[in-house]
Amino acid sequence: MKKFSGILVSVVIVFALILSACGSKKNDGASSSSPSASSKAPASQAASGKKLKIAIVPKLIGIPYFNASETGAKKAGDDLGVEVIYTGPTQADAAQQVKVIEDLISQKVDVIAVAPNDPASLTPVLKRAKEQGIKIMDWDTQADPSVVELSVQQIDNEVFGRTITDKLVEKMGTDSGEYAIVTGGLSAANLNTWIDWAQKQAKEKYPNLKLVTDKIASDEKQQVAYQKTLDLLKAYPNLKGIMGFSTVAPLGAAQAVKEKGLQDKVAVVGTALPTDSKPFLDDGSLDSALLWDPGALGYLTVALAKDLAEGKMPTDGQEVANVGKITVKPDNKTVIMGPPTEFTKENAGNYKF
Repeated sequence: MKKFSGILVSVVIVFALILSACGSKKNDGASSSSPSASSKAPASQAASGKKLKIAIVPKLIGIPYFNASETGAKKAGDDLGVEVIYTGPTQADAAQQVKVIEDLISQKVDVIAVAPNDPASLTPVLKRAKEQGIKIMDWDTQADPSVVELSVQQIDNEVFGRTITDKLVEKMGTDSGEYAIVTGGLSAANLNTWIDWAQKQAKEKYPNLKLVTDKIASDEKQQVAYQKTLDLLKAYPNLKGIMGFSTVAPLGAAQAVKEKGLQDKVAVVGTALPTDSKPFLDDGSLDSALLWDPGALGYLTVALAKDLAEGKMPTDGQEVANVGKITVKPDNKTVIMGPPTEFTKENAGNYKF
């Protein structure tokens, strides 16, 4: 009987030890899966160490202006330690831009900065991006203000548009006569804004200037601008001046003027890069190119996108590395990079873009 009692006690003790061990394991497991501060710390540190993804979407890729912007944007990414995704459509097409932005949403980027071909067409997809927690900016061209948190503009639109008209009159050598406007895409907001201000300047300051036809689209293609200008020169033999809006439109117009030997009769001014403009400036078919440094614009856009992702807004007079002092308008979300630069036969060779 004593022997049996001893065995029974031993069994009870062993069983108790097993239960104790199981309980200990269960508690350990609960501890390792509970959301304690120590278990959260590594995830939090990983999140803070994650590289920001900033997407820069131009109107289209493959033309010199946006190639220069890409160079500046990528340099900013390297300097500031962020990942820059520079991607856009192969044509100045709003539907293609929508698809590009949809793809960026799926990539879970932190910021999308877009130069819209058609602002209204992009509003729905930008709203979807914003709902996913993505910061939305525009650059080069304004998007729908209701969805944009920051707008990066090259120059003051009014100053730029009025300056182009003044420059055309200066190069024509007269403030009267016929002129025409060759633009990029008809729905490009920035080009339309500059054209509106240019025409306002013509009406207010040069009432004897006559616009011979509605603005003519070149679809951001130099060849199209060239062909349309040939048609213009044929239809309006008394034409004295052409304004070109978009970086390829003035080149196509100048190409047509040169082909017809009209350098001394038809003045051409517009928005173009100095390197591309130089041959036409040298032969007199392009009288003046006005623009800014698109590389600096790309750099500025990435720098401000990084700040925006980190909860910082720009301030008026802020000094930005590789760009200079910026102007912030009273709405506190519109940034002006600086004044326009004129490229001429004399100075175009001094620039590398």
